Amino acid sequence: MRSDSDIFNQMKRIFVGCLVLSFFLTGCAWFQQKEEKPAQELAADGMEAFKKGKYDKAIESFQKIKDWYPFSKYAILAELKIADAHFNSEEYEEAVYAYEEFEKLHPRNEAVPYVIYQIGRSYFVQIDTIDRDQSSSQKALSTFNRLIKQFPEDPYAAKAREHINTCIKSLASHEFYVGLFYFKSKHYKAALKRFEAVLNNYPDVGLHYQALQYLARAEAAAHKQPEK
Repeated sequence: MRSDSDIFNQMKRIFVGCLVLSFFLTGCAWFQQKEEKPAQELAADGMEAFKKGKYDKAIESFQKIKDWYPFSKYAILAELKIADAHFNSEEYEEAVYAYEEFEKLHPRNEAVPYVIYQIGRSYFVQIDTIDRDQSSSQKALSTFNRLIKQFPEDPYAAKAREHINTCIKSLASHEFYVGLFYFKSKHYKAALKRFEAVLNNYPDVGLHYQALQYLARAEAAAHKQPEK
């Protein structure tokens, strides 16, 4: 008659065998699933979804290329199109991150001028009204200037130049707007600094004459204002 110990050991062996078989079958299914979608087919699926505006599906296909075939010739395409899909989905923070990662990983790639331009555009499209924070204007301007400095003859540098004036005008208008706010609030010294910033930093955006007028008025009012 078999002892309890023998029965327990047999059940243990059966259980371990089942686990091994389960892992084996799961692994086979995973490899089979992976082999069903080679990198070329995933790239085609991703591009088709991208063209149709199905950006979530496009990202899914391209992400599989990155995960399954990181050394494939399609991996760089996948990285770039993931960034583009985020941009087209108006997920600008994710787009900036993806573009910056691409530039870090492939600093000599021929797509880098485009990538820097797209980083700038990701900030540019977020430029708000002149009464709001202008960090997007500043970041867009900085990125476009970097592109022009690094790749002055590239076609994307020419595109960047077309956006720079808008960035500068937004920053100048914000300075002037804040200067007017301080002027109307009778904080004349603070207003002076803002009007001087418009004149010194943004002389060619159409606000020069107005800034000069208010600068003179703020100076006169500041002289008349009693010392606190």
